[in-house]
Amino acid sequence: MLTPTNEQQAAADAFHAGEHLALQAGAGTGKTTTLAELAHATSRRGRYLAYNRAIAQDARTRFPATVSCKTAHALAYAAVGHRYTRRLNAPRRPAWQTGQALGITKAIRIGERDLSQKTLSNAALRTVARFCHTADPAITRHHVPRLRGLEDHALHTQLAAHLVPFARKAWGDLQHPDDGAVRFDHDHYLKIWALTRPKIDTDFLLLDEAQDTNPVVEQIFLAQRSHAQLVMVGDSAQAIYDWRGAKDVMTGFDGTQLALSQSFRFGPRLAEEANRWLSIADAPLRLTGTETVPTELGPVTRPDAVLCRTNVGAMAQVMNLLASGYQVALVGGGDSLRALALAARDLKQGRRTTHPELVLFPSWGDLQDYAAHDPAGRDLQPLVDLVDTHGTDAILSAVAQLVPEQQAEVTVSTAHKAKGREWAQVKIADDFTPPKDSDQLDDTGRAVAGPIDDGEARLAYVAVTRTRCRLDIGGLSWIEDHPAAPLPLSPRARDGHT
Repeated sequence: MLTPTNEQQAAADAFHAGEHLALQAGAGTGKTTTLAELAHATSRRGRYLAYNRAIAQDARTRFPATVSCKTAHALAYAAVGHRYTRRLNAPRRPAWQTGQALGITKAIRIGERDLSQKTLSNAALRTVARFCHTADPAITRHHVPRLRGLEDHALHTQLAAHLVPFARKAWGDLQHPDDGAVRFDHDHYLKIWALTRPKIDTDFLLLDEAQDTNPVVEQIFLAQRSHAQLVMVGDSAQAIYDWRGAKDVMTGFDGTQLALSQSFRFGPRLAEEANRWLSIADAPLRLTGTETVPTELGPVTRPDAVLCRTNVGAMAQVMNLLASGYQVALVGGGDSLRALALAARDLKQGRRTTHPELVLFPSWGDLQDYAAHDPAGRDLQPLVDLVDTHGTDAILSAVAQLVPEQQAEVTVSTAHKAKGREWAQVKIADDFTPPKDSDQLDDTGRAVAGPIDDGEARLAYVAVTRTRCRLDIGGLSWIEDHPAAPLPLSPRARDGHT
């Protein structure tokens, strides 16, 4: 960072004044570079809390020796997790065996659904996992997952009443360092450490990717306020993991609020596209592109990456690209797709499955009916269509043909897994569908487009900002005609066409 921007200088001034700081850093604005420069310019001791191990390893090459770069899990392991090494390395065991050891020995019926001992065991262990992501002191019914087909409040209450005692018993089992019935994992010792209300010995604490912080990590971070300067950095508009317990802690943070809005990844035209989605999401930031970076929007025939809304959409893209003769990689690997295909095969062959999304369906026909006719099952319809069109064997064959990214001609990713990544040429897949029409009609008698969900707008923002050179907006092109889209709409609109 030879010459800091005005925004970077303002962040440096606030940091050196000792202020608690929340730094909104848009896509490609050099947030890690900025943080490293702050750390290099002080002799104080600091800690950098990274979102994952890879980010921590990269940060160690960029921060001075006075700053320790680790994940929250690494801190927790050093404090308490090492006591559980024996349990961490224990062999895997089926969830039903764990459930049996906890006392889950028979099936129950709730509403119209039969819940097997295996299903109940899985749900009890998921309850513990969900509790570990929260700042809560004890397991209660709101940690119990909502199962497909039991979304009704009264039915979920029945399920929770049955499961909470077993989940609490499982959590008690996890307190023993040497042995137990429940398989011990890394989130367990993080939660055990958090419950001790730990004090992190440091002069300042930097929290990266703050918009995706689990409440358990937020609780640990904020508790250091009395003795350490707190600096959180992230992008509230990239808060896309709320469905798994993450929480945007930035906008409500008690401290100086600053921003980095100059993106060095792409040019003004792409910044304009990003700002359209930021406006729809009512985000606290707008981006400026770098004039010397010539990013274009338009058709891309040979993309470096195809970004999808869903795992099923990614599977469809993989199959199409393989059929066209491409070497294809999938970000994160094919395990989740393989698990879905195997679950679908079990149902088609008349067997129940343990897959958490499909566990309550006794048959493939039952799943087809649920996806087609129950509003809560609408998101399963693409999976049903994919399996009915291609068959599970073809899907499993496609997963087996995936190659590592270094060998691939095209990389396929969900937008969620693409966060933090960038490619030269990016295409948006066609499974980013527009919102449903509202019940209102316009002057011509046509249905008025429904509102765009904030979460979907944030996900679109993440997707369109992964490119450096050229973006094919593809499956998001419906935004051109949506009344919520701010002007200017597109190159076409900007050039005076209607």
